[in-house]
Formats: sequence, C-alpha cells, structure tokens
Amino acid sequence: ISAMSEQDPKWRTVLYDVTLSFEGHSVAIVETRTSKERPGQLDVYLEGNTSWKEIEEFIQQKKELGTEFRLSISPIWFPRHISELDRFANKVLECGRELKSDHPGFTDQNYRERRRIFADIAINHKHGKPIPNVEYTDIEINTWGVVFAELNKLYPTHACKEHNAVFPLLVKDCGYSKDHIPQLQTVSDFMKALSGFQLRPVAGLLSPRDFLAGLAFRVFHSTQYIRHHSKPLYTPEPDVCHELLGHVPMLCDPNFAQFSQEIGLASLGAPDEYIQKLSHLYWFTIEFGLCKQDGEVRAYGAGLLSSFGELQYCLTSIPKVEPLDPFKAAVKEYPITEYQPFYFLAESFTDAKEKISLFSKTIPRPVLIRYNEISESIEDAPCV
Repeated sequence: ISAMSEQDPKWRTVLYDVTLSFEGHSVAIVETRTSKERPGQLDVYLEGNTSWKEIEEFIQQKKELGTEFRLSISPIWFPRHISELDRFANKVLECGRELKSDHPGFTDQNYRERRRIFADIAINHKHGKPIPNVEYTDIEINTWGVVFAELNKLYPTHACKEHNAVFPLLVKDCGYSKDHIPQLQTVSDFMKALSGFQLRPVAGLLSPRDFLAGLAFRVFHSTQYIRHHSKPLYTPEPDVCHELLGHVPMLCDPNFAQFSQEIGLASLGAPDEYIQKLSHLYWFTIEFGLCKQDGEVRAYGAGLLSSFGELQYCLTSIPKVEPLDPFKAAVKEYPITEYQPFYFLAESFTDAKEKISLFSKTIPRPVLIRYNEISESIEDAPCV
C-alpha cells in the first residue's frame, strides 16, 4: 500500500489503523520505506491472507476520511527455493498432534502420545537436515506387517510394472519387509538417487497449495506415524504405510516423478480456484489413477496401492473408468470415505504428463515457471 506523506504527522496513526483493520486475518506490516515511485510518500508492505473485499472496504474507509491510498497487489506468493518450504511445512490443516473424535486412536492415550512424538519430529525439521530415525514399537511393526503382507499378495497382478520393478530394490536396499518399517531418511536417499525426489516429514495434512508446491521442488511431504492397530487395513488419513507402499515406489520412477512434478509446477502462483482443480487432478491421478500396460489395466495411484480392499475393487467391473481428461478430472467431485465409483485411465505416464502440461497452460499466471534442478530453485519470467 502506498499511502501518506512521511511528513504527515498522522502517518503513525494510519499505520496503526492498518494493523487493526486486518487483525485476525493473519496480516502483518512487514516493512515501511520511502517510495521510489512516489517521492515524499511512504510504501507500506503487508503480508498475509485476507479477502479482496475487506481490502477494498478498508481503502474506501480511509479515502472517506481524507487519506489517499494506492493499492498494489503482488502475484500470489510461492517458494522460489527449496529451503523456503520451511515457511509452511508446519502449517497442517488437521491431525498432527491432535485427533478427531472419530479417529480409531482417539481414546488410546499411548497412541496419541506416539502421534505427538512424530509431530514434534516433523515440526522441528528444517531443509538440509537429516530426518531423525525413529524406533517403532512392536505394535506399530505388527500393524505395518499386516498391511505389507496383504498388499504383497496383490502387487504382481494389480500394480503397474513401474511399481513392481522398484519394489524388490526397496526390499534389498531400504529394508522393506514384513518385520521392519523403513526409515524415511534411508528411503529418501534411495529415491533421490533414482528420480531426484526426496522425502520431508510432515505432521499431518497440508493445504493443497502447500502440498503441491512441495512437488514442484521434487519434495514429497511424508507422514512418519502409522495407523491405529485396531484397524490395520483402514486409515482415515495418510500414514507411513500409504507413503512408503503407495507413493515411494512410484516416485522412484523418473517418468512418474516428472509427471508428479508437473502438477506441482502448475500450482505455483495459480489462483485459488485452479489450486482446487489441480488438487482434484492430483486425486484422480497420483492418488487413484489407473493406466494401460500390455493390454491390461493396472493401478498406479498411491491410494490404491496402499489399500488392500480398493486395489482389488478398482480392477473389477463395478467402478466406471474413462480415459484421462485433465479438464474433466479437475472439476469432478469424489468421495473420501468410501471406494471411488469412478477412475481415470492413462495411456502412459508420458501421455499423462503431456496432458497435464496442456492443462497448466490454461492457468492464468503473471509469470512463466521453470525449475532449475541444479540450484533447486524456481526461475520465472513475466508472461508476455
């Protein structure tokens, strides 16, 4: 906001009014300095979240009181370097340290304490630091073992070839087994050597914008806790079984990794309505996608590859299946507490990536985005 003259004795009062006006909306004055474009005036830089309507109302109120404001809205903030993921990695929407009343572990104090331990690891993590190893309990290992054993019966006939190709390597090099839960740092190092993707611990669910931004930097925010032992084949949220058995094998494949990063890059600087569309697109591909391979349909979505029941169900004749169309997937609704009634089928990951790229070109953004893998940073240029 470019406002009053520095010589105006009321300028400190106006700044105070600005702060009060946006109180409760996570908006703060970041900096004040002499305006370069308007000598003699003061530029006030604000950062945070509030509605456009509230900003307009505030400006109009000040004009009526005789204070002239000029408002300049910068493009939507997004991280330019991988280290800037630190700014939002702890802003989980739900779960984390606390559980909802319908969570299977809600009344289990031992489980809740374990969740707090895992949450603290994620909250204290910073870019460039190793992910601390954890010592899983016998109960947690047994829970993992049930999920691991059941899914391994289905992978040869239901999972895509990319998943099945890398899974034996995860067993050999990362310690995947029925009796051992792999450590995130070990898996992250292995994955980065194959595809450039790495893991970062997270305490719970991030906002779609924040989660997708991580993918742009080839970072997958992964939970480290495990589902409650009372329901080993069900989880109301992502857990380490979902991440390590569903996502990691796929992210080890370079073509799939590029496909995932494409969705992340498309999200940077995108308006809110397009973030919602991209999150739907992510759901119908990365989480619940099917693909054609050697004339047969196989699962590549992590939500399928980590669910014993839905991995069987998705290849039956019950759900409806259509060719992948990003424009349809972006606006299609879906259930989150039951098996999906509808899946999109990709011809290949290369074909899917090209379709995502075409969709991303329809997103209105003030800059063109390019990822520099050497500096792990985003380079942008104004759209012309």
